Amino acid sequence: MGKLFGTDGIRGVVGQTLTAETAYQTGRAVVTVLTQKLGRKPLITIGKDTRISSDMLESALIAGICAAGGDVMPFGTVPTPAVAFLTVQEQADAGIVISASHNPYEHNGIKVFNGKGYKLPDEMEAKVEELILHPELLPTKTHGEIGRRMHGMRQKKKNYIHHLYSSIDCDLTGLRVLVDCANGAASATAPQLFGMLPLQADFIHAEPDGININTGCGSTHLASLSQGVVAGKYDLGVAFDGDADRCLMVDEKGNTIDGDKIMAVCATQLRRQGLLRGNAIVATVMSNLGLHEFCRENGMTLICTDVGDRHVLEKMVECDYAIGGEQSGHMIFRRYATTGDGELTALQFLQALRRSGLPASQLASCCPKYPQELINVAVPVAYKQQVMDSSALWEQVRAQEDLLHGDGRILIRPSGTEALIRVMVEAKTEALASNVASDLANYIKNMLKI
Repeated sequence: MGKLFGTDGIRGVVGQTLTAETAYQTGRAVVTVLTQKLGRKPLITIGKDTRISSDMLESALIAGICAAGGDVMPFGTVPTPAVAFLTVQEQADAGIVISASHNPYEHNGIKVFNGKGYKLPDEMEAKVEELILHPELLPTKTHGEIGRRMHGMRQKKKNYIHHLYSSIDCDLTGLRVLVDCANGAASATAPQLFGMLPLQADFIHAEPDGININTGCGSTHLASLSQGVVAGKYDLGVAFDGDADRCLMVDEKGNTIDGDKIMAVCATQLRRQGLLRGNAIVATVMSNLGLHEFCRENGMTLICTDVGDRHVLEKMVECDYAIGGEQSGHMIFRRYATTGDGELTALQFLQALRRSGLPASQLASCCPKYPQELINVAVPVAYKQQVMDSSALWEQVRAQEDLLHGDGRILIRPSGTEALIRVMVEAKTEALASNVASDLANYIKNMLKI
């Protein structure tokens, strides 16, 4: 892992570990690498979420891009997948997203897509990072070689919205949906998208003020959506995260429908349409044992990758699979997108819901869920690898695995975006999962005191 780029771009607290200067140099570095590769002036798109810092970082990126001789096409506030889609549609050479996804508002990030709408390959990220860390190597253009900013690009989001609309061909008349926009990027697109559909959609947390993104709302905080769905007697609740690249749902009873259940439902629908390539779902090691059970019982192949939508997508592209995703709500439908897309996921699930004729609770019950306990342990970044390399820790893990008697599993992994180590335990009972996870989390905390 590089010094700047993590598993999902450059992330940090703005003004501390992520500054306007970093954004400026990132813009210069991306243009320099692309110019060297293409042998001409590159065109770069930019989109952002609703954080108070996004305007500042956007301005710095634009300045850096133009200073290095690149042209820039800013779309304003749009979801992350909109940038990936529009980068391809506008035949740009790269796209940049300013967002920290589901993280608190004081965080932000810079993520780069290539001209085909996929995340930058590692070798190109490494070149960009090297130049950011050594800005004296970056050229600055002058005279007519300075880049231009294109204006009037904010209307381009309509093309993305119409693309999503075209992904379904089922009459959704009569469905009632409550949508939580997380006070994030979905606030700029979801009302128009759902307004085009023949259903009743109401919205909550769709009034961003720069600091309320993800605060008590969205896919990481489902309580208000669940309460609203039950009180309003909606058929389904949909929750996006800050940049709308992930989506979780709640059924008519207020129960959570996580990414594993969404994949099971949508994969079943794809198979009925003859579109489930390889008869397979691509998930990660974090997916619940219930998804494994669903696939076994339904004759599907479940392929698990390391955590991160990058790994899921790589496997999907390598083997030409149609659907993949994460329990946390990143879902990739390769027929329509090159990255996770929350709004696309919502439409695909709504289509499956209507075609099934079942209530959401019954439809999602096709995929069981084992009791699962996830504990995030705060660990300074400098100590994460030391903890993960500890033989004593893994001895503790093996001892705890014996308590599960083969009917569960333990997964410990460092977060790629935060100063955390995640401890996940699945077991046959909630009490056992909770006890094992607590014991291991406490062991890691005690390691830090030594």
